Amino acid sequence: MSYDRYVAVCKPLHYSTIMTHWVCVQLATGSWASGAFVSVVDTTFTLRLPYRGNNIINHFFCEPPALLKLASADTYSTEMAIFAMGVVILLAPVSLILVSYWNIISTVIQMQSGEGRLKAFSTCGSHLIVVVLFYGSAIFAYMRPNSKIMNERDKMISVFYSAVTPMLNPIIYSLRNKDVKGALRRVTAK
Repeated sequence: MSYDRYVAVCKPLHYSTIMTHWVCVQLATGSWASGAFVSVVDTTFTLRLPYRGNNIINHFFCEPPALLKLASADTYSTEMAIFAMGVVILLAPVSLILVSYWNIISTVIQMQSGEGRLKAFSTCGSHLIVVVLFYGSAIFAYMRPNSKIMNERDKMISVFYSAVTPMLNPIIYSLRNKDVKGALRRVTAK
């Protein structure tokens, strides 16, 4: 999405030649493939650890950092694999997204039209909010040293990036729609 926004704002006359169907397919395929690759690596490293004794996870769902707390062996190599995959799936994309938005903001600031500037900021602002919420919480959960104790804050952070952010997506994106805004005003005015 950030690349699409970047092309739409920074290269509007070239949009249809740059954002072809094939480019969209490549971007989607790259996203799915990298996600599948990271999942396979994380799962492989996590499930090869020995687990003895208590098999109750103090967590809302079964994810690698929560499983590591149950392992009965040294988890250093698995933690490093999860960290490396975090770089691939979290830090690299968020870096590219932030560079895209830096370029977008630079372009928008130079726009002469106040209306065009407002439209660009509102379109990109909603995406940037979701990106910061999702990547911020996911980076906090996956890109820090593991401890053997799962606290309530860790559980809430994982719920935030796995449930809250996806639930906010339709709300954030639909509030840009004039019909939805009008319906919301009518409902709240009663």
